[in-house]
Amino acid sequence: MNPGALLLAVVLPLLFGVLLIEGGAPLMMVAVMGAAVTVAIFAKPLRGLLLFALLAPAVPWMKAGPLPLPEALLVLTWAGVAVQWLGGRMPPWPSGRTERLLGLLILWTLVPLVAGELNPQGDGIGPLNWARWVLNVSPVFLLPLLVRDEQDNERLILALLAGFAILLVISLGFFAVSRDPSRMAAFLATLRYPYPEVIRDIFYADPSRMPSPWIHPNSTGGALLLAAPLGVFYAVAKRGWRRALGAFVFVGGSAGIVFSGSRGALLCLGVFVAWLAWRRTPYAGRGLFLAALLAVSLLIVYPPAQKRFASLFSSNDVSTGVRFDEYLHFPDNAMRYPLGVGFKSETPASVPEKGIYGISNLWLNYWFKLGLPGMLLFIAVTWAWWREVRLPGDFRHVGRHNAMRIAATGTVLAALATGFIDHYFSFTQVLISLFWLILAMGLLQAHAPRSAPAPTAHRP
Repeated sequence: MNPGALLLAVVLPLLFGVLLIEGGAPLMMVAVMGAAVTVAIFAKPLRGLLLFALLAPAVPWMKAGPLPLPEALLVLTWAGVAVQWLGGRMPPWPSGRTERLLGLLILWTLVPLVAGELNPQGDGIGPLNWARWVLNVSPVFLLPLLVRDEQDNERLILALLAGFAILLVISLGFFAVSRDPSRMAAFLATLRYPYPEVIRDIFYADPSRMPSPWIHPNSTGGALLLAAPLGVFYAVAKRGWRRALGAFVFVGGSAGIVFSGSRGALLCLGVFVAWLAWRRTPYAGRGLFLAALLAVSLLIVYPPAQKRFASLFSSNDVSTGVRFDEYLHFPDNAMRYPLGVGFKSETPASVPEKGIYGISNLWLNYWFKLGLPGMLLFIAVTWAWWREVRLPGDFRHVGRHNAMRIAATGTVLAALATGFIDHYFSFTQVLISLFWLILAMGLLQAHAPRSAPAPTAHRP
């Protein structure tokens, strides 16, 4: 018998016996389920990636030991990749230009990691925060290793859209039944979300904004901005229940962005549709007109939307004023931390009375965290990605041959557009893992062999 198998056969029964004695049947059952999931992922790491794609959009910060469940699944997936690699059953390490530049960015982050440990600011564990950030950008490397054919790609897209659909059912369901934020807070407590008091404070800060498992309304808007473009193009490319799933994610995601009150996500969703119209995508111009019409109608009948929209033009809007202060004080931040503030603490929220200023800008936040070289490397990564995924010509014909490539490319562009007014796609854990996952999906679609478009290609 294999020595490893013999060791497991001896150790596992002893371990489960101890758990049964000390913690009772419930703890032992949890341990058995965890062991089964671990063995299944080790045998086929793609299962871990699919579980991550399903659960990360729906319950991003559900605890699984010391890590959120999605991050724990990424750890198990990488462990499964290592096991398969030792057995010689993995393809070569991805070495495209985007992956190489991202590797250089990760290598550079060791410098601000060390520099940040020498700064008195922050009381977090820098190496742990750094490891979590690296884990969250790792889907760029996981996809080429695990998604090897069209069937695997279809499963990944389905898992991701199903996860967004679960998020919408939870968020819109609670919002439709009751506007009391305590219901969502109690639900998240059952999922072992950390810091329940902080969650309640965020929900009650503006009860008119839709609560969700992403907690902060702007993070909710960012997550749904990733969902809506994928949903509409998946509906274009598929038929039957798959088309219904894509349509639900698009319509529900668009409504969720409005109800979350995320002005940046709503604006960038409009930028996405305008980009489609510029590229002559069928019906995109009509869709832009219809979206504008619906937006005006919603502003007329939905008072919270009126309030959020009016705040864009108000000189007394708190969040707008804070953003101006952040830009005003950013040069001081850059001079104070020339190598970046590092990973000892998260980018601080602006607390003007204490002289603390973050920065609500994706690129400048990279500068703040990783220094100027970090920001330049991030720009190089995204530029290399764009050169690999961009589609020549226009989008007059949209069908199975190009729908998801357009969707992934447009989704990342919309997410980057939010970077001019917010920073949540830079270092917000779990949310950035979805960003990098979709960026990697665009690379995968661009490198996949393509057949010529059919004469009867489906149109949106």
